[in-house]
Amino acid sequence: MDPDEVFAWATGDAAFAGQVTIGADGKFYWYAPALTLFTLFLALPIGYAVYLSFRTEIVKGLGLGSGARQEVWAGFANYTRALQDPEFLASVGRVAVYGLLLVPTMLGLALLFALLLDSRRTRATGFSRISIFLPYAVPAVIASLLWGFLYLPRVSPFYYVFDQLGWDVPEVMSSGLVVFAIANIGLWGGVGFNMIIIYTALKAIPSELYEAARLDGASELMVALRIKIPIVMPSLVLTFLFSMIATLQVFAEPMTLRPLSNTISTTWSPLMKVYRDAFTRGDIYAASATSVVIALATFAFSYLFLRLVQDGRAFSQESK
Repeated sequence: MDPDEVFAWATGDAAFAGQVTIGADGKFYWYAPALTLFTLFLALPIGYAVYLSFRTEIVKGLGLGSGARQEVWAGFANYTRALQDPEFLASVGRVAVYGLLLVPTMLGLALLFALLLDSRRTRATGFSRISIFLPYAVPAVIASLLWGFLYLPRVSPFYYVFDQLGWDVPEVMSSGLVVFAIANIGLWGGVGFNMIIIYTALKAIPSELYEAARLDGASELMVALRIKIPIVMPSLVLTFLFSMIATLQVFAEPMTLRPLSNTISTTWSPLMKVYRDAFTRGDIYAASATSVVIALATFAFSYLFLRLVQDGRAFSQESK
């Protein structure tokens, strides 16, 4: 599906819904392998996590011997603890700042690069396109390690140059700047992916629209603002949605950088808190409840954003 079809499917467009069929001959078995894998590796683990989120463990005595630990029904106690936990709320605030820094900058650069690559005056588009996309192919853990060593003053070549020039440059991994350091890693790796989506949508625009606009005296800037950007708006909505979901689930970058600096706590992001609770403290029940809260928040943000976009498009069409 192209970005327009994805947007129509995600927002429940009735016209698009009528085009969806279950296989070539309407048989259910065409989807059986996919549904089986989905059930085994996604639906069942999610259901088990939801089940654990309503349970807790009671320890009797020293917790030794058979029957010393008993799993009981906890109701919404784990959810109450998660929503009232100051560490969780602080991690949500840090991720919100991270998203405000990352998402607008990343999508702005992706749109700018896509428009430049689509321009008639651009040369070596193939090399430029691969160069911009290549960082996305680097795994997040490896990218975080590379940038982490570039951030450390003792091993970074940048800090060596700054020192030789006599510049007093603050440490990027300090408590006040570490969010910028983490956002930079996400920016470096995410611009290329979003650029490809937007660039693909630009290449699907009929060239006749550009020729007609240029015959009317429109400059390259006016063509970009009046034709290209409005037409690729569904792609921008799609990339924003993907970026927002990835922001709420940030984990690899701060987790990889944490051994390199003491400014990143074990609960820097919500998913890091889930990891800490589950695998360090052994409290899988609280971790499951926090995971469900994160999943519901991601779904709610995605749904509300798509509804707002859909209502905005409907309003603009009615105003015309």
